[in-house]
Amino acid sequence: MCAAFRQLGAVQSYNMSIVDSYRRFMEKNSDPRTENWWLMSGPGPLLTILISYLYFCTSVGPRYMRDRKPYSLKNTIIIYNVVQILFSIFLVHEGLASGWWNDYNYSCQPVDYSDDPKARRMAAAVWWYFFAKIVELLDTIFFVLRKKNRQISFLHLYHHTMMPVCAWIGVKFLPGGHGTLLGVINSFIHIIMYTYYLISGLGPQYQKYIWWKKHLTTMQLIQFVIVFYHNFKVMFCECNYPKGINFLLALNAGLFLYMFGNFYYRSYVQVETQEKCIEKSNTNGIVANGKAKEC
Repeated sequence: MCAAFRQLGAVQSYNMSIVDSYRRFMEKNSDPRTENWWLMSGPGPLLTILISYLYFCTSVGPRYMRDRKPYSLKNTIIIYNVVQILFSIFLVHEGLASGWWNDYNYSCQPVDYSDDPKARRMAAAVWWYFFAKIVELLDTIFFVLRKKNRQISFLHLYHHTMMPVCAWIGVKFLPGGHGTLLGVINSFIHIIMYTYYLISGLGPQYQKYIWWKKHLTTMQLIQFVIVFYHNFKVMFCECNYPKGINFLLALNAGLFLYMFGNFYYRSYVQVETQEKCIEKSNTNGIVANGKAKEC
């Protein structure tokens, strides 16, 4: 009995040690300017949102829609895309005006934790970027409600889950500095991306205006190359910015580059190669059942 009590006491002591370490870490590293902002009290609220999002999109939502007709949501999605375009323009403007247009150093930019108006403006811009990543979870929810489940790939879920986490870390610990270039570039890409979604959602008669879908994916790949290089190179020079964060941002950009690269290859390179092969085989008369015998 005594041994059991001692073991229980050891477990409780260990748990208290973890809690104390967590509190000390937060007190030491959190930015006091952002700690009272919405969803920034701790990781719990964000994790609750993301777990609920994943559960709905992979389980509850598809089961709810199984025997129902897909919702149209055309007008809702049009309004949503317009709002996202305007929101992304706002984020690009704030990121540039708060530092990246004239003040920030692209080789090394520490975080300004002061109450300087530009520093606080950049911190607010990072929070708005985080808020945008939360709103973008609606992308997947719309897919579920419209029964477009084939578009909910691992890449899609990983991207929409990791971006809020990265943005939350930015607001909580590093609301400014070197890593914020990611948000400016990503928001610029989103202006183009949601413009594409807006046009494609207007109806079949507008499909001729979105011939540039392939180039949108190319721009996303270029985005990840820039973000990877921008953060990776800082790890090998003196810079008052956490190298661990640079490593994580570079690693995440590398993973996105790999996954989006695979998507690009399957969606465009393989398809175009197969189409050319079939066209050539048709010319030579060696097609069976609509497929080329030799490619």
